[in-house]
Amino acid sequence: MKIDLRGKHAIITGSTAGIGYAIAEGLANAGAEIVVTGRTQQRVDDAIAALKKRLPEARATGVAADLGTAEGCQALIDQQPETDILINNVGIFGPQDFFDVDDATWQQFFDVNIMSAVRLSRHYAKGMRERDWGRIQFVSSESGINIPSEMVHYGMTKSALLSISRGLAKVLSGTQVTVNAILPGPTRSEGVLNMLSDIAQKEGISQQEVEARFVKENRPSSIIQRLATPEEVAHMSVYAASPQASATTGAALRVEGGIVDTLT
Repeated sequence: MKIDLRGKHAIITGSTAGIGYAIAEGLANAGAEIVVTGRTQQRVDDAIAALKKRLPEARATGVAADLGTAEGCQALIDQQPETDILINNVGIFGPQDFFDVDDATWQQFFDVNIMSAVRLSRHYAKGMRERDWGRIQFVSSESGINIPSEMVHYGMTKSALLSISRGLAKVLSGTQVTVNAILPGPTRSEGVLNMLSDIAQKEGISQQEVEARFVKENRPSSIIQRLATPEEVAHMSVYAASPQASATTGAALRVEGGIVDTLT
């Protein structure tokens, strides 16, 4: 299968590192013109430079904006009013005892992880519907199904993305606009690696030992028994964005290594 996205325009939110960056690179490698987004211009510029070093022919631009706010989403829309492919990837996470999560933190997770996707999808889906072609993806998580006790506030947002994704697919019924959710498991993204690195330093053990222990203790049902790579997640995203995935919509596409122990 050869995925050809030449002539398509893609916006990937939260794409200066980790899964978002890997998806941006994958889409660019397939020929799409991509828009990298991040909170600071420096991060955006660095990501584009790294991308073009690997893919000299890549067509990539960037937008620096805080997509956890309505103003930030509007800034992106003002600079990029239309797109063919929208990857709602931006998000925050962090373990915290349920009883210590205050209202402000709940609201922050809601604004960044959920409302950024709602605001951008609400805008870009209209143009896709008018042109009768488009791809919208919500990067959810297996934590949206297996709610982690140490991150209830995070799991809630990922469950919400599953609902929004399925509902929006129904809203766009009968069109050539598909809407899907991508469900990674623990992935070697920048945020996860930083978290595990902190643990390794505190306990005086290797990063590899911490990663292995994390999977064994926190995701014992994992079939692959390791963290996934951002590129492995990106492969699923690029396929779902392709013309070949025209009959895949309203789906929760799992890239979580078999952690979710169900048949569906």
